[in-house]
Amino acid sequence: MSSFTPPASENPIQASKLDLSEPKKKAAGISAVIESAKHVMAETGWLRGAKVLTKLNQKGGIDCPGCAWPDPDDERSRLGEYCENGVKAIAEEATKKSLDAHFFSTHSIQEIASWDDYTIGKKGRLTQPMYLAEGANHYTPLPWEEAFAMIASKLKSLDDPNEAVFYTSGRTSNEAAFLYQLFVRKFGTNNLPDCSNMCHESSGRALSSTVGIGKGSVTLDDFYHTEVIFVIGQNPGTNHPRMLSALARAKENGAIIISVNPLKEAGLLAFDDPQKLSTIVGGSASLTDHYLQVRINGDQALFKCLNSLLVEIDTNEPGSTLDHKFISEKTNGFETYSKHLQEQDKIALAELAGIELDQIKKIAHLLTHKSKIICCWAMGLTQHKNAVNTIKEVVNLLLLKGSIGKKGAGTCPVRGHSNVQGDRTMGIHERPPKRLLDALASRFDFSPPREHGYDVVEAIKAMHDGKAKLFLAMGGNFLSATPDTKYTAEALRNTALSVQISTKLNRSHLVTGREALILPCLGRTEKDIQSKQEQFVSVENSMGVVHSSSGVLPPVSALLKSEVRIISDLAEAVFGSDDAVEWQKMADDYDRIRDAIEDCIPGFEQYNQRVREPGGFYLPNGARKGVFMTPSSKAEFTTEECAITQASSGQFIMMTIRSHDQFNTTIYGLDDRYRGIKKERRVVLISKADMASLGLKKEQVVDLENEHNGIKRIARTFTIVPYDIPHGCIATYFPEANVLVPIDSVADESNTPASKSIIVRIIPS
Repeated sequence: MSSFTPPASENPIQASKLDLSEPKKKAAGISAVIESAKHVMAETGWLRGAKVLTKLNQKGGIDCPGCAWPDPDDERSRLGEYCENGVKAIAEEATKKSLDAHFFSTHSIQEIASWDDYTIGKKGRLTQPMYLAEGANHYTPLPWEEAFAMIASKLKSLDDPNEAVFYTSGRTSNEAAFLYQLFVRKFGTNNLPDCSNMCHESSGRALSSTVGIGKGSVTLDDFYHTEVIFVIGQNPGTNHPRMLSALARAKENGAIIISVNPLKEAGLLAFDDPQKLSTIVGGSASLTDHYLQVRINGDQALFKCLNSLLVEIDTNEPGSTLDHKFISEKTNGFETYSKHLQEQDKIALAELAGIELDQIKKIAHLLTHKSKIICCWAMGLTQHKNAVNTIKEVVNLLLLKGSIGKKGAGTCPVRGHSNVQGDRTMGIHERPPKRLLDALASRFDFSPPREHGYDVVEAIKAMHDGKAKLFLAMGGNFLSATPDTKYTAEALRNTALSVQISTKLNRSHLVTGREALILPCLGRTEKDIQSKQEQFVSVENSMGVVHSSSGVLPPVSALLKSEVRIISDLAEAVFGSDDAVEWQKMADDYDRIRDAIEDCIPGFEQYNQRVREPGGFYLPNGARKGVFMTPSSKAEFTTEECAITQASSGQFIMMTIRSHDQFNTTIYGLDDRYRGIKKERRVVLISKADMASLGLKKEQVVDLENEHNGIKRIARTFTIVPYDIPHGCIATYFPEANVLVPIDSVADESNTPASKSIIVRIIPS
């Protein structure tokens, strides 16, 4: 059996002095305002920060580059339509700090790689193209024209277009995403992995097969008309704090909130709205009514048990619980599913879920006369081997209750990045629909490739095996976001050229191909001037609203290019200036890109007109109206056996999570104040009972290890933190623990890395 410890360049170990306190019982409030102000002052100063924040998430303003939670359709708060983590994201992007050639000549990549991710990210904005030659230790400046010529030369030298991989981050605008996928497909490949592959791919697969659309069905307004909200595998207080306002308003309107999560999160317990004097003076707004502290990956068993109880209640009292009219008219497969539920051992399911059966029965009886139910979920459901089937079980609940296609009810997968849903809509997909390829062929007069491309995991394996030789990333921090850190690093190093289109420095600029390029681009906060005309871009939020985003700050450097311009210049270098696709004209005027989108993608009729309307417009959504675009034209009940991750004696199920000072792989600080963990990120959250059984002590330093397919993976120097978490479960932060996520540990159907259910052992150092 082979084993490894990740080298410093991939996962540096820099232990600090851990500071522990009791976890908070509420989120936001004055502390959030104070923390926000600190970040703004440190990065932008008041005047620059205020210029951006007054436009943030306002109609016609800047779309927050953080999460994809929707903005209100009606009036928006003039005090601030944003949250603490939105402020942190803006402060990072609008920072006055910048990196130029002098920085890279002073610091070698080996030195920078030895820093932690927090230190790297705080160095400032990238300002000019940089090149790392084969065998070199320092990046050096390179003119844009030479950078494009180098990439074009490498692409043309490939034996097959499928030897190139084109990654996309969820930050990319609709316009850039559409142009990017057009360039990639004209080049001849569908190798378009994106961050969806690592987050809500499982949601898309489950929802497409059951309700006919891979997106959520609810709007923000539905939250204010619902009776019950399930918040499952999700921590809104940290990952999308503006959701707390919607939950609080729903509670005011009489909604019951049921939280399903292995950890007791402050943002699910109570909310201090910093814009309301009543909560600041009079106390917090309580949120969760029923907290189901499920074991890691026990969600499928929980919902199968709950659904079984609902069918049992309705069998004993016909018509009391299920919506038989909806089931008869709108669904398929109920009889098979009902028979399956009647055969289930509810006690065994409850044990697998880690929840007392009486507690699940209480929820079942609570739902008996409720029909307006919203189910929200995030990575806590999507990143398991059985993720797709778990989400299907959640959908089964909504179908039993007729809770989809009506006001105040439906599905709500909460996206974690500002335009990750829009990127997929624009065609960033390794498995493109035929209608998109047909439309591209007709509109641009070329033959797009039809075979499926690589998703993220497949792309990593292809690079590792030498099948993919060039890697280009439109945003993101690929190395830190992906699983199996050492394996992924080896894969990237195995390419001839890696290219990162970025706003800030990150670890993916340090673990590279034999040659590497950094191409700096504009951020959301900056004005985008093309051919002397100011441009705007558009994005799609979690609930299918497409709206504009316009920057207000002058670019941090005159050498920055927009993502759209980078793509068009690269396309010209590859295809020539006389190419049939008028790349430069589209980059000169983004309206031309939106005209092309209108011609190719359903739902974008009169795009340029409607996107200029305040607040934008909703895309079509059949499930929202009770129209299910499945082969049967009905919503599908699914009957799947319950299969959950289980650990053997002496092992634990580990999930990777974010700290409060973090958004995806961006580390804003070293404090996770809601959980009472400060000044350290290499920590293990574990129950006191499990600590006692292993003879572990608070703040003891341990290593984590696992074995998968003959490889032992080791993550060293983690500190024990006693925490309220179910027996046999532990939690760690990513990307520090990503080294333990095997490349082959993925969700069935979606191929999403199973970062929330990794079997590990704790080894005292």
